[in-house]
Amino acid sequence: QVQLLESGGGLVQAGGSLRLSCAASGSRFNIRAMGWYRQAPGKQRELVAVMPNDGSTNYADSVKGRFTISRDNAKNTMYLQMNSLKPEDTAVYYCNAILYVGVFWGQGTQVTVSS
Repeated sequence: QVQLLESGGGLVQAGGSLRLSCAASGSRFNIRAMGWYRQAPGKQRELVAVMPNDGSTNYADSVKGRFTISRDNAKNTMYLQMNSLKPEDTAVYYCNAILYVGVFWGQGTQVTVSS
């Protein structure tokens, strides 16, 4: 198993930036991919960005060009740099790790973008 702990959420004005972090502990050597998801009130959880172990990246169309996912394997940490934030980016952001034995989630961190 792996434990995931997100941090970095908060309140920011539209056009501002935030950087989310996700620290992984436990059986992190079995991780195949990591990603960020978000869930806004009344909506389903959706993919924001994902990065498999080969270093490739995939983004939701709504965040392309504004968000950047990265992983620091030496620190066992994943990041999401969010620029040019919009009110519609307001959501709880979840860290996700895919292992051979299953999928694991963090507890989430709230991001609120005011207009």
